[in-house]
Amino acid sequence: MRTLPLLAALLVAAACSHTETKAPESTAGNTAGNASTSSNAGTASPSASSGVNGNTTADAGPPKGSVYFDFDSNEVKSEFQPVIESEAHYLRAHPDAKLRIEGNCDERGSREYNLALGQRRAEAVKHVMTVLGASGGKIETVSYGEEKPVAAGHDEAAWAKNRRDDFRYVSR
Repeated sequence: MRTLPLLAALLVAAACSHTETKAPESTAGNTAGNASTSSNAGTASPSASSGVNGNTTADAGPPKGSVYFDFDSNEVKSEFQPVIESEAHYLRAHPDAKLRIEGNCDERGSREYNLALGQRRAEAVKHVMTVLGASGGKIETVSYGEEKPVAAGHDEAAWAKNRRDDFRYVSR
């Protein structure tokens, strides 16, 4: 019975998502978006970074995980529901906590396209979290496009790790 509302939230998020059509993939330079995988690779990012609008941010704790996406998609896959549930629960339990969802893409695609796709990914996860009861006012979204890869490389394995949303708790 507990999983029924969660499945409903995922269905709502999937129904609300919109994937744009774009140029075919190319493995050289910048050509578009992100490819299919169910990789659950870990994240590698510093615990303190320069925040949006120049704010200094520090993690309130280590990220619990990341949400990974298929090529050229902002659809939230059900396999990442436990990660999103955990973050939503933490926000509900900690009234002073503020979360930044950071959308990322692999290197394929133009800079502008990847920034827009990363933003759609972050917004899609935020939507699922609000359906799960997290306050949208405590969640900010930002896209880094292809600028913050966690995996170096120019192959599917690296690209799969770079198509993700990361969770960062921020202090202001």
